[in-house]
Amino acid sequence: MVGIVSYGAYIPKFRIDRKIIYQAMGWFDGGTYQPGEKAVANFDEDSISMAVNSTYDCLTDIDSKDMDALFFATTTAPYKERLNSEIIATACDLRNDIRSADYSNSVKAGTTALLAAIDSVKAGSAKNVVVAAADCRVAKPGSSQEEFFGDSAASLVIGEDNIIANLVGSHSVSYDFPDCWKSSTDKYHRQWEDRFIRTEAYSKFILEAISGLVKKTGLDINSVSKVAFPCLYPGDFKKIGKMLGLGLEKLQDPMIANVGYTGASNSLMLLTAALEDAKPGDKIIVASFGSGSDALLFEVTEEIEKIKGNRRGIKKHLAAKKALTNYEKMLAFRDILPVEKGIRGETAGTFTSFSTVWRERNLVMALYGSKCQACGTPQIPAQRICVNPDCGAIDQMEPYKFAGRKATIFTYTGDNLAYTPSPPAIYCIADFEGGGRYWFDITDADLDAVEVGMEIEPTFRRKYKDDKLGMHIYFWKMQPIMQ
Repeated sequence: MVGIVSYGAYIPKFRIDRKIIYQAMGWFDGGTYQPGEKAVANFDEDSISMAVNSTYDCLTDIDSKDMDALFFATTTAPYKERLNSEIIATACDLRNDIRSADYSNSVKAGTTALLAAIDSVKAGSAKNVVVAAADCRVAKPGSSQEEFFGDSAASLVIGEDNIIANLVGSHSVSYDFPDCWKSSTDKYHRQWEDRFIRTEAYSKFILEAISGLVKKTGLDINSVSKVAFPCLYPGDFKKIGKMLGLGLEKLQDPMIANVGYTGASNSLMLLTAALEDAKPGDKIIVASFGSGSDALLFEVTEEIEKIKGNRRGIKKHLAAKKALTNYEKMLAFRDILPVEKGIRGETAGTFTSFSTVWRERNLVMALYGSKCQACGTPQIPAQRICVNPDCGAIDQMEPYKFAGRKATIFTYTGDNLAYTPSPPAIYCIADFEGGGRYWFDITDADLDAVEVGMEIEPTFRRKYKDDKLGMHIYFWKMQPIMQ
């Protein structure tokens, strides 16, 4: 039996009310075309950092060393030639003898990667596979995509043991349909006419995939608890449900009003949301859209009760939000609006070379330090000599992982001179639970709310970005503990 072993998600803390976008464009006249808000990635977030954080959520009580592969799905990979999935695998502390692969070029990539993971486990080439999907799509200011797109990530573990949702069957349809595209020279997402997409593809492809799944598995559609699929057009979303013979209560909330349409991660996000509310015996269909459609049927098992409430998933991320009240700041986060960096910011460059990233990858990517085997004192970075003055043991260290551990602020400062798209820059000295002290940037926090003794936790973020060199350098920052 093959199926889902675990789930996890990540939604950026920032949300912008769509009224703010309309007002900035001079469109708002007392009503909105698309109500609600959407999730906006911070300036130090991208598809890789979000995928790392969702995978950590997914592996909350699972040993990362038990994973045999990691498949990453996105249409917004920071690197076009460098394995993005392996960056995620390294940051999540997976073994070196694993398979990793990137799935891209379609917003259907999330379910494509999911099906590939299922096939790998079925074939016996892997016992446990992580599937991570994330997108951070950039839309042209003033476009309908700008108000519609949201940023997020979702991760699943596919395996054979401790399955929370068993795969019953799947069905796929593939078409070279030109609904949206982005060439190697495009900065912004492009899309063809809405009416053409709605009438020729959206309703037809999803309906064809789900109908094919129902026929292939002999399923009584009325026995399904939830059907999850992307909502590109609210009216057609309801129409698809009606054509399937399902009422709105059986359609999974597409989260358009509070997150937005999240591209390659969308279907996995909706599946995760459905699993959070599922009970043993429930049947869940998840479908994707993009160059066709994939549809998968899962049946929930008793094992789901063991992990409920142990992950942040969708609900806790939805609750932990911060309003982004400035449209121009959202543009600055996306490098759409040029921002004065000051002479220090202009000349600072990329501070961490790839050679250092490689040599210090245990620290930089996976946040490892060392722990003294003689007295048990942890320290970061890793050292040969124990920092404990009552010990001082030499070369008696073992690797010690700080990622995933809580910490408190020992001291902090706000810096108004250093360049950041979201000033001021905030730094702290963090004391980890169990020992270990290190310097970190603080993100997703207001300076006025930061205080000594505040509980914080590591979050994987983009540390530097150099567009001229095409370099993205990652490290860990601290964020307030999610309540």
